[in-house]
Amino acid sequence: MPDEPAGRDPQPRDPRAGDPVTGPVLVVGVGLIGTSAALGLAAVGHDVLLRDRVPENVRTASGLGAGRAATEADDPDVVLVVVAVPPDLVGRVVSEALLRHPQAVVTDVGSVKEAPLREVLAGPAAAHAERYVGSHPMAGSERSGPLAASASLFEGRPWAITPHPRSAPDAVELVESVVRVCGATPVWLTPGEHDRAVARTSHVPHLASGLVAGLLDGAPEQHLTLSGQGLRDVTRIAAGAPGLYGQIVAGNAEAVVELLGDLRAQLDVLIATVSAGDRAGLEEILQRGVRGTRAIPAKHGGPPRPMRSVWVSVPDHQGELARLFGDAVASGVNIEDIRIDHDPGRPVGLVELVVDELRAEHLLTSLEERGWVTHR
Repeated sequence: MPDEPAGRDPQPRDPRAGDPVTGPVLVVGVGLIGTSAALGLAAVGHDVLLRDRVPENVRTASGLGAGRAATEADDPDVVLVVVAVPPDLVGRVVSEALLRHPQAVVTDVGSVKEAPLREVLAGPAAAHAERYVGSHPMAGSERSGPLAASASLFEGRPWAITPHPRSAPDAVELVESVVRVCGATPVWLTPGEHDRAVARTSHVPHLASGLVAGLLDGAPEQHLTLSGQGLRDVTRIAAGAPGLYGQIVAGNAEAVVELLGDLRAQLDVLIATVSAGDRAGLEEILQRGVRGTRAIPAKHGGPPRPMRSVWVSVPDHQGELARLFGDAVASGVNIEDIRIDHDPGRPVGLVELVVDELRAEHLLTSLEERGWVTHR
């Protein structure tokens, strides 16, 4: 493993420089993530083999240019196996790959790292564990399956590499090469650090979103008519597939339960504060939340920069959104993020353009000069 601190690797490199992948790469599981990785590897000339328990997925991914269907004759030549299967199957499939491909390094792209590692080390594949290096790309989509895949899915995204104490240095190097070929930024973590990190940044937020969204189930219709963009923002990730997220959370139960305990303690404090009418205490709780949002890394993993939202009323007519984007481009201000709040009671939407705080006034003036109704 390279002598470098945990965290983001700041050194960009040519993704093919010193590429140690010298033979076929087998991708097991060609859904969104597996097919996207296969497309990235195939795009730079690697011989990519595809395997999935659903034959149609392999045919679809092959048709997209992600590689070719694997055969038993290919097995001896495979130098790398990328396991991209549902969380409950990762440990078993990694173990099978280590035994079936005795010359290959095996990585997986699952959301949890300690549970599959324990399964590998507890079974017959333990003797070959030096060829196993876990990893996890922090990228995805609301869509699933090979048709949702893209060779650019991982571009600029963090990709955790989680070697265990027995991982061989050359195996770690091979996995790192795949991460770089796919355009992602390696982040070095132990399996335990990884699981605690994703519990904090992904798993617990998903559960919290699900609890808030659950308050809407069966709510009076007149209450729901007051729904706004804030509610949609808070509940958006709750729409994820329950079966998949159930597997992910169950596989990371220890880290998730610890953080849920912290969240419960904070909720108890919040309830007591609101019940007591303690405005100062409530503002301090909310201010802590503001500090938390500012701690989230900015684009490309850089330090957060002060942002400001510019709100623009957009008529619900064909071409109006494109016209707004064109006028925003003409202003010379870079748009960092975009959100749309649809007003169910009016034929107009409110578009939020998030820009650098120092450029917000220029954008407002430029859009107003072009006839747009803005909100400060």
